[in-house]
Amino acid sequence: MVAAASRNSASKHPGHHHGNPDVVRWDKKMSNNCAAALLVYTMMQIYFVLGMIETQGVSIAPYFGLIVLVAIIIPFCRNFEKRWQTMSSSGLSHQSIAAKFRMDQLLLWSLTLGLPFVFCALIKAAGTLF
Repeated sequence: MVAAASRNSASKHPGHHHGNPDVVRWDKKMSNNCAAALLVYTMMQIYFVLGMIETQGVSIAPYFGLIVLVAIIIPFCRNFEKRWQTMSSSGLSHQSIAAKFRMDQLLLWSLTLGLPFVFCALIKAAGTLF
């Protein structure tokens, strides 16, 4: 009975292969990447934005912008995670899934490392206009 329940549970959760170390858990790998990217993104935003605020004496608006940018990135990361929860059952070959994973990973980390600089540039541009 326990074995049947275990098989039913495994069939309900594609990509969850308990006991088989050779199976790549793409959903877990993407979830880990999203979590790390969110932490790095938030830390970069805090470091760069707070540095700009202290040196330029800008108003409290960048703090609100910081909150908004962090709030915007969370659903984006969640969409990546949802996509990869179903990817292992898509019928694609291991190489195809690995290539898609690498592309999504590059996009995620490019945005993670690039958006803080874009935000700082926007703050500087807004500071020169006002």
